[in-house]
Amino acid sequence: MATTTTTSSLTSGGGGGGGGGADDRVMATAQQIVNSLNTTKNVREDMLLILSSFDNRLSNISDFIKTDSDSQSSILDAAEKIILRSDSGMSSNAGASSWDDSAGESRYYLAAIDEILDLLDNVSVGPDSEVLDRAETLVQVAMTRLEEDFGHILIRNTVPLDAESLYGSIRRVSLSFAANEGEIDEEFENFGEVETGSVCFHERGASLGDDLCVDLINSEAVMDLKGIADRMMRSGYEKECVQVYSSVRRDALDECLVILGVEKLSIEEVQKIEWKPLDEKMKKWVQAVKIGVKVLLRGEKRLCDVIFSGSDSAREVCFNETAKGCLMQLLNFAEAVAIGRRSPEKLFRILDMYDALSGVFPDLEAMVTDEFVCSEAKGVLAGLGRAAKGTFVEFENAVKSETSRKPMLGGVIHPLTRYVMNYVKLLVDYSDTLNSLLENDDDDELNGLQNDDGERLQLESLRPIARRLLALLSTLESNLEEKSTLYEDGAMQYIFRMNNILYMVQKVKDSELIKILGEQWVRKHRGQIRQYATAYLRAAWTKALSCLKDEGIGGNSNNPSSKVALKERFKNFNACFEEIYRIQTGWKVLDPQLREELRISISQKVLPAYRSFMGRFGSQLESGRHAGKYIKYTPDDLENYLIDLFEGTPLVLHHLRRKSS
Repeated sequence: MATTTTTSSLTSGGGGGGGGGADDRVMATAQQIVNSLNTTKNVREDMLLILSSFDNRLSNISDFIKTDSDSQSSILDAAEKIILRSDSGMSSNAGASSWDDSAGESRYYLAAIDEILDLLDNVSVGPDSEVLDRAETLVQVAMTRLEEDFGHILIRNTVPLDAESLYGSIRRVSLSFAANEGEIDEEFENFGEVETGSVCFHERGASLGDDLCVDLINSEAVMDLKGIADRMMRSGYEKECVQVYSSVRRDALDECLVILGVEKLSIEEVQKIEWKPLDEKMKKWVQAVKIGVKVLLRGEKRLCDVIFSGSDSAREVCFNETAKGCLMQLLNFAEAVAIGRRSPEKLFRILDMYDALSGVFPDLEAMVTDEFVCSEAKGVLAGLGRAAKGTFVEFENAVKSETSRKPMLGGVIHPLTRYVMNYVKLLVDYSDTLNSLLENDDDDELNGLQNDDGERLQLESLRPIARRLLALLSTLESNLEEKSTLYEDGAMQYIFRMNNILYMVQKVKDSELIKILGEQWVRKHRGQIRQYATAYLRAAWTKALSCLKDEGIGGNSNNPSSKVALKERFKNFNACFEEIYRIQTGWKVLDPQLREELRISISQKVLPAYRSFMGRFGSQLESGRHAGKYIKYTPDDLENYLIDLFEGTPLVLHHLRRKSS
């Protein structure tokens, strides 16, 4: 497309002939100098006459002055024919445009406008002349036509957004807090009914590269749009041009948000949405704000820079007006989330929103010069940060105040433990964000964590998220210890504690949590598990082992009282063992290694004592009648039965009895 013309290319003839080339060049130079001064006709004539007095080659200057007006009229006539003909054709074909049919026609049309604008720039007639009036009228007609064509070209050449191609294949997926198909009651009221092992996933979404771009308008139309914009701005129609562009492109960006799943909702509407659909909307918002700023607005900025390259003010105003509606819609949703009701399950998605907006904020600030929009974005970002902190505190309080009173069958891992550990495991992905948000908080979370000044100094050296997680897990342990008292059997209390503490240790050890909490935390809690194991042995087996002591049994096998006491000891041991077997086969130790270590510890404590007791006193009963009634089990029998403990399936031994020898 031609953008400018330098001579009267629309008039016929155009070339001179004959000799006197040097004189012609002098005349042309004089004409160019005077025209470039952009003065009125009378002043230009005076200047040319003065020049003629200095050089006889300018003696025919009066002819030049005479033909100047004729030349302007000829140019105007030629341009007028093209503009009015094209305008008449457009009127008879509603919505039609020469840009649809013929590139040549559009070039002629723009060239005609250029000739008129050049004429107005260099007009050599008075302000009330007929030529000036005609030229200005033609400009008005042409600008009306260009304004409509500009809008039509923008609309027809808008490229629909292909959202799927933008998401990419890289997704960050983490195991999330979960129960009841992913939904947790925020007050933990239903932990007793939650099925163990239920999980859901938290998607942070696609990662967009800085070089990602899309064509928002067909590339072949961009230079047509620039050609029209250049003429409209040169003609003083910059405002109209910017209005048409920003109006069409605002609608196009609104449609992009619809494709990305972002709806226009009021704050009240957002706050009434249930969690599951709100979670989906928040997830879509995260993607939309990344794509919106890094792809769509960046693309709009490039378009504005090309199409409105002739005017800095037009570029700035046009982009700001185009971007404002899209950005405000995104910011309004985020504001509604930030001031909404706080509950633990929202934290990760709020952090996603905070990270997304924080990540695009430098780009937004660099592109958008509208102070109101930038101020709103900064305020919403701060609001999301406050919401994230407040929601984290809400989670801490919920863990502290969770008071479910239903003991877990078999002493297995409590849903609160699963919830909290999966929750904090997921928080590691946000540790940098949380460290910045929690940086200036008080150190109240250190209270109760340290045993001495040295430990407090060590804790104070940790980053904020490490201190908060240590405090949180300490709260969880206290809560679990309280829940262990729901079991009447003291031995079962220790099984419950071991199961839960070991689950915590494994979650820390097998995730990035180890980098935050450190190996020392793991060692400390493994030692705690060993202490619980020792306490379990004492609570569960002391009564049975007391039956295998020598006190009260004489060494004389013929002493009737000694035999009675011995029979009573064996009967009591058998009863204790059978009761332990019946109860503890129903207990569940989930970790295979811990389960095996407990069985070995029991064997090492019980079997030697039983063998020794059998060796000392067994012969006194085996030779008598009904020996099998008292000596029911061999040491090998006991060892085999111990394998059944902690499998979660209650078994009984009362029907088993050795035959008398």
